[in-house]
Amino acid sequence: MGTLLARLLRKLGLLRSELLARTVPQYLNTASVQDGELVHVVDGGIEKWACFRCPGGCGTVIPLSLNPKRRPRWSVTSDWLGRPTVTPSVHQTNACACHFHIRRGRIDWCEDGRPPERAGGSDDGQRVPGMRVARRGRMA
Repeated sequence: MGTLLARLLRKLGLLRSELLARTVPQYLNTASVQDGELVHVVDGGIEKWACFRCPGGCGTVIPLSLNPKRRPRWSVTSDWLGRPTVTPSVHQTNACACHFHIRRGRIDWCEDGRPPERAGGSDDGQRVPGMRVARRGRMA
């Protein structure tokens, strides 16, 4: 119910959230991961993966291991609206080189992360509306 309400509020522009969580029982193929969603794979009560598309614009599906016995690993929690929080931060090691936090469904860019390219195709250093940049543990 909460996720359905969150999708409606987001569509109406009343909820600012780049990601909403969806729980599935098994790992999906990358084509099944939609923009704006974090797929939380929970099999038999065991959290396995969190998958979402890179917010930096490269379109890569980022799979994060939630297995507590593996390194690196992350944890995912969601509020009643289905807005995910992922800890620790996510740092892409591909050409995109994005570095960001996901907090209550919002993408918070780190200072050493690269914001998404603007609509014109060039990164002119300006912030995209709604984008937040984390600085020394605080939000700017």
